[in-house]
Amino acid sequence: MASPYELSRIMRPDDANIVGNVHGGTILKMIEEAGCIIGTRHCNSQTGDRCVAALARVERTDFLYPMFIGEVAHVSAEITYTSKNSVEVQVNVLSENIVTGTKKLTNKATLWYVPLSLQNVDKIIEVPPIEYSSPEQEEAGKKRYEAQKLERTETKERNGEIIMSVSLPEPYTVAFSQSSLIHLVGPSDCTLHGFVHGGVTMKLMDEVAGIVAARHCKTNIVTASVDAINFHRKIKKGCVITVSGRMTFTSNKSMEIEVFVDADPLVEAEKGKYRAVTAFFTYISLDKENKPLPVPPLKLEGEEEQKRFEEGKARYLQNKAKRLTDKERQQ
Repeated sequence: MASPYELSRIMRPDDANIVGNVHGGTILKMIEEAGCIIGTRHCNSQTGDRCVAALARVERTDFLYPMFIGEVAHVSAEITYTSKNSVEVQVNVLSENIVTGTKKLTNKATLWYVPLSLQNVDKIIEVPPIEYSSPEQEEAGKKRYEAQKLERTETKERNGEIIMSVSLPEPYTVAFSQSSLIHLVGPSDCTLHGFVHGGVTMKLMDEVAGIVAARHCKTNIVTASVDAINFHRKIKKGCVITVSGRMTFTSNKSMEIEVFVDADPLVEAEKGKYRAVTAFFTYISLDKENKPLPVPPLKLEGEEEQKRFEEGKARYLQNKAKRLTDKERQQ
């Protein structure tokens, strides 16, 4: 296997919310940076076209513990599977209290990258294979690859949906908390190719999801997990992106927010607006002691909202069952 890559950074006030919890988007951006570096290094370890690893998908990511201002984030990335044209990178994040020396595992994430040629952005480079410690490890990686490939295909079918604005909505409804953010993509947001870093996009998505959650609860909120983030199309420098979020499901102590990213090319307007990224974020509400608070129930209006709520409930129960299974395995 390729050598793991590690980066560390102290968390500063502009990385956190008003009560000192580090934004989930800040951590997601660091995760993506580590993944991009190790993926790009690996894909350039062979002769031929030089390339950059472009983010294609992020699997479900759980935020196990909050991180605070003054703590050091240690991000370690390792390549765990390669197909002909893609790289799987697994990333762990540790928080370190540099006063007490205490360390906690705060995040585990799996990202998929595709290497794009520096000479021709539409050309996908063949990935150098890695060595596996056993045939079983390679087979497990192949199964993960096939599963994410299937789910990406299914997700594309929902890409026609849009979030409609409603005037004077009732509190605790979907319309009351839904939010959008508009951002002009500049050079500092982009890779060497002139396309947006996946980490920049994820940070903006987390900000919008956080606004939706805060509007619904009117309390301190933090990211609890992120379901698979699918990067359907690249976003070019100079595009205007609209990041939209809406509440889809609430349990007693959590909220699921669906987030879309739509890109609008200003220079090449004839290409039209398109759906670039989609994901589901889960947030929890906290009191002043960082303990979970009950979440106000979501008021549903219409069949579509009821349908999305039931789909969200199914995801919630599936993830809950998976967490219990993982916990039993660790005991």
